[in-house]
Amino acid sequence: MEPSSQFLVFGAPQIEEAEIDEVIACLRSGWLGTGPRVARFEADFAEHCGVGPAQVAAVNSCTAALHVSMLAADIEPGAEVITTPLTFCATVNAILHAGLQPVLADVDPQTQNIDPAAIEAAITPRTRAILPVHFAGRPCDMDAIMAIARKHDLVVIEDCAHAVEATYHGQPVGTFGEFGCFSFYVTKNVVAGEGGMIVGRNEEQIARTRILALHGMSKDAWHRFSDSGYRHYQVMECGFKYNMMDIQAALGLHQLARVDRNWQRRAAIWHCYDEAFAGLPITLPAMPEANTRHGRHLYTVMVDSSRCGISRDFVLEAMTTVGVGTGVHYMSIPEHSYYQQRFGWTPERWPRAMKLGRETVSLPLSAGMSDKDVERVIDAVREVIPSE
Repeated sequence: MEPSSQFLVFGAPQIEEAEIDEVIACLRSGWLGTGPRVARFEADFAEHCGVGPAQVAAVNSCTAALHVSMLAADIEPGAEVITTPLTFCATVNAILHAGLQPVLADVDPQTQNIDPAAIEAAITPRTRAILPVHFAGRPCDMDAIMAIARKHDLVVIEDCAHAVEATYHGQPVGTFGEFGCFSFYVTKNVVAGEGGMIVGRNEEQIARTRILALHGMSKDAWHRFSDSGYRHYQVMECGFKYNMMDIQAALGLHQLARVDRNWQRRAAIWHCYDEAFAGLPITLPAMPEANTRHGRHLYTVMVDSSRCGISRDFVLEAMTTVGVGTGVHYMSIPEHSYYQQRFGWTPERWPRAMKLGRETVSLPLSAGMSDKDVERVIDAVREVIPSE
């Protein structure tokens, strides 16, 4: 297959006229920072998750959401937080930013989510929290995780960066633990360019995340400078600069309004891939578990060189050569030099995550893809990976 004149970018978002018009209206309004559009986005997201409006707080990234959630949970400095080795570095970095110690528990090889049995085995007297990641949009086994948390009196903070549409036994992910943290990064299923949202059980804790996310101040700019008149504020504690801007919310408002429609489109592409790749010597994503809704965020295939006769990295390079972008989600956390040097971690200690991280290839999956784009991906994979 000859490369197309236009490269098919991995994770390119679908942006429609509604978002463009809203951004222009935001620019013309004179209010670009945290203001009325952020408030609307928070209200819409609360409705999406089935929680009250005082149970959400918008921030500028999922990383920020994780960080201030751990602080608002009042976990003592130096305590241990158990999480997965198969995640983006932000998950572990947020634990470190909060002054806590990450502890890794290996994943289930089929679901690629953190294994509850591995969580149980990793608990020590210093463990205070579990940070599960709903990998690729697949809900973790929240019944088992919450049972472990209750048994050991642990805080649960869910990383829902991939899983804005996902449900477990009819309940939205992010609403099981004390906090759920979502991402609106440019490659995510709801896009704001950058952005995040915190969902929490406890309104007082959510109120504290708001304060922590804006320098520790008691009022944001909308409540200081709006047309209701100036209001004085107090600095309540030493916070951070993590607030979301109205210009980001202008994108997110319309993205969220189309979240179900876009999920249906990605699900259709997913099923096309399943059918097209069934005869190839690669491992396809496992079927969703019963009574769950998979967020369909990442379509990842496993390339085992002993079975395929080619390496994962060969596939990445060959796909690029024919004009199709791919991703790696993810090399396991202990593969990275920083964590090896700081903690002495080696990938072999978490062999399932290591194997998956060395074999994984993520294929383009976006509601903005045309049928022709999908055909290009299928043709490219079939050309690069010979059938058995």
